[in-house]
Amino acid sequence: MPGSTQLRSRRSLLTPRAPDQPAAVRPPWARIDTFDMICTGCSACIEICPEHILVGDGRGQPEVDFARGECTFCGSCAEICPVPAFDRHAVRPWSLGAQLQRGCLATAGIVCEACRDSCPTGAIRFHPTLGRVAAPEIDLERCTGCGACVAPCPATAIAVEA
Repeated sequence: MPGSTQLRSRRSLLTPRAPDQPAAVRPPWARIDTFDMICTGCSACIEICPEHILVGDGRGQPEVDFARGECTFCGSCAEICPVPAFDRHAVRPWSLGAQLQRGCLATAGIVCEACRDSCPTGAIRFHPTLGRVAAPEIDLERCTGCGACVAPCPATAIAVEA
């Protein structure tokens, strides 16, 4: 549809994101600098996602909802996209990593290692400390940003961010 990119970018100017609301996590390999202007909101990527973690944002564009599960980096979203909104030749699918938020049970002295148990790359480790509950440490070099640790966290104290 001619001009739909221009209309979409104008619409985004009229509906700004709240300052305290984090930016939407776009699918892996999304061209972050141009994705919001190029994506037509066709929902093909949302429909094909085998993990069902892609949802439409308020403008119909896909964003990742890690509360639904993890990204396996299958690439289906990038392959089905009819416009050049993705770059499958990028070295990394995205520059995201798990970040510990306030409310972590382990940092509050309650034994919990759910995030470590769900991390497929072993990026989350707990170092025992004499007389205290082991606190989590995230190795961002090993973290792929897949989000496997988000849903299992009983305190919703992990976010995947840039």
